[in-house]
Amino acid sequence: MAAAASDKPPLPWRALLLVGAVSVLHSASLRRDGTVNRFLLSLFDRVVPPNPAPDAAGVSSSDHAVSDDLRVRMFVPAAVARDGGGDLPVVVYFHGGGFVFHSVASAQFDALCRRFASAIPAVVASVDFRLAPEHGFPAPYDDGEAALRWVLAGAGGALPSPPATVFVAGDSAGGNVAHHVVARTPGSVSGLIALQPFFAGETPTASEQRLRDAPFGSPERISWLWRAFLPPGATRDHDAANVPAALRRDAERRRAFPPTMVCVGGWDAHQDRQRDYADALRTAGGAEEVVVAEFPDAIHAFYIFDDLADSKRLLTEVAAFVNRRRAAAAAS
Repeated sequence: MAAAASDKPPLPWRALLLVGAVSVLHSASLRRDGTVNRFLLSLFDRVVPPNPAPDAAGVSSSDHAVSDDLRVRMFVPAAVARDGGGDLPVVVYFHGGGFVFHSVASAQFDALCRRFASAIPAVVASVDFRLAPEHGFPAPYDDGEAALRWVLAGAGGALPSPPATVFVAGDSAGGNVAHHVVARTPGSVSGLIALQPFFAGETPTASEQRLRDAPFGSPERISWLWRAFLPPGATRDHDAANVPAALRRDAERRRAFPPTMVCVGGWDAHQDRQRDYADALRTAGGAEEVVVAEFPDAIHAFYIFDDLADSKRLLTEVAAFVNRRRAAAAAS
């Protein structure tokens, strides 16, 4: 495996420095009493406002209130502005950050959603779900379900009509949220895209042990994040965390899943659980299609770095999956 070939992932030195700095910042913000130093985080988590003016790729953005406590940032590609784009797919997106960090306004996730909107092309609805530890389980799932249903109903008039095809996607903890939102709304979407989804279990996997020193692989940090999110007293074998085990226990839940794409990185400590997730979806009566996209040289959250070759390939593969499933849905 790629992760066994050297001691460090094959990243440009600037990316390695940034990853190191982010890891230190995240760890410094997690207090021993289970709270988060959000002021410290705000010093480094650069946020950007929505921009109704199209960017260089023709993507504009705007914020919309789903409720008093929930907003969605919509990214609209040039095709919608040009010809109405009523037949474009909509991707409901959940950002990463261990259930604790970031928002739809975080610069790296604003930029990532813009890239998806342009590359697919699709309208991307990025969901600003509530964060732990202030709002733990099941708040992100509740917010995600509310946002998906809002999009399915036409996004409060932000879309020209209720969309014909809707996909749910997310990265890291957002991939976990995406899974649970789809599980709550069977038959409502055309596909699920889980980018390095954040799952767990009480027994460490081989990759978690081997890559404990890899970017974002620290067992102590991971344990803190799950304690912040899960119900008091719950272990990491809770259904919210140990999703592959939960799927194998519940055949009805497994059969309800749409075609799914799972992205796996060779330098991601969580990779064993991500492959296990795909296998659980495939087993008796599982999802109609399960695609595993392997990126052997990729760290966790590699897609944040837009200049990496793997990041560009990810955009291409996600676009191909969405457009293939969109065509299949139209033909059925």
